[in-house]
Amino acid sequence: MIPDLREAYNRQFNLEKYQRFLQMLEEAVGLKIDFRVCETPIFLPAELAEGLQRASVDLVQQLMAPAYLKESHRAVPELFRAPNDDAHPVFLAVDFAITLNEAGRFEPKLIELQGFPSLYAFQMVLAQTYQRGFGLERLRFLLNGISEAGYLRMFKQAVIGAHDPENVILMEIEPEKQKTAPDFYCTERFIGVKPVCITTIKKRGRKLYYAHGGKEIPIHRIYNRVIVDEFIKKGIKCEFDFRDELEVEWAGHPNWYFRMSKFSLPYLHHPAAPKATFVHQLERYPEPLHNYVLKPLFSFAGTGVIIDPTPADLDAIPEHERQNYLLQEKIAYGPVIQTPNEPSKVEVRMMFLWNDRLVPVNTLARLSKGKMMGVDHNKNKDWVGASACLFE
Repeated sequence: MIPDLREAYNRQFNLEKYQRFLQMLEEAVGLKIDFRVCETPIFLPAELAEGLQRASVDLVQQLMAPAYLKESHRAVPELFRAPNDDAHPVFLAVDFAITLNEAGRFEPKLIELQGFPSLYAFQMVLAQTYQRGFGLERLRFLLNGISEAGYLRMFKQAVIGAHDPENVILMEIEPEKQKTAPDFYCTERFIGVKPVCITTIKKRGRKLYYAHGGKEIPIHRIYNRVIVDEFIKKGIKCEFDFRDELEVEWAGHPNWYFRMSKFSLPYLHHPAAPKATFVHQLERYPEPLHNYVLKPLFSFAGTGVIIDPTPADLDAIPEHERQNYLLQEKIAYGPVIQTPNEPSKVEVRMMFLWNDRLVPVNTLARLSKGKMMGVDHNKNKDWVGASACLFE
């Protein structure tokens, strides 16, 4: 999106460089990458990067208002309402579509946000590999002038706190089978925290333990990566209940997964936030409906989203479930990334750490040529997939 950088990159690009870059990435991670990584990084203009940060902070501050915080407790399902909420989320991801306004200028529009960790470790490796693989070392990828060493210190503090890394785990469902496994692998290498399957954790009274090296090791803090939607769908059984009073700290309290989520969208009032309404609060369906997207509140990777809803789709939602769906104004992604064929659309995730204060630290990008982001909508297409933002 910085024209001279884009033109130079595209002119020098070839498939041999791309294949070498992918090989470098897998070598840097130490694991096979099972999701598509894009042929290009995003060259993010400074003005847009600043606009994304401002909008993100404004939106999060709205959701930290006492009125919303009180309201957001009802977003947490009873079965997963963990005690002892933190005062604020430790990890935050805010996703924006990059659109073009009538004057042809870049304009970020909120897609959704989540009080849940993103790929903090892998994303650093990905950006570094774009730099090395394509001779872009003069460009930077971390926000607010943060150095790579400073970023890792902040990440380590967020995950580990004051504990020994041995007593902190990254908790997931079958972590070795997740597409995000490269992030888990990088996290362990960077800060010494091991990925542990939730089903293998042992409970003794109010304490939790995991097995390693033939012994049980007490868990003092959990870096929670369990997606509740997956937990329910797979019928996962474990020895503890999220509602238990446990002698454990959360690095990312699980309630924030719900309290800052698609549930938050109807409460936001900002130029970057499209209008969103809970389905059960609709007095009538807006017209035309094809200008809206129907979203289930609690799903991941775009599951259950209907991008061209009909009255029949809304009528089909059972009465007791209507509060768990929202209708959001459709956003027209701009064709902003020039490629050797058709342009790509882009979504940028602003990644925050909140230790003593809220800090935007890194970005994640996804490119698409289909109706939505994600593999299913971009089959047999190039210059799509996971990416990173670089800027001057």
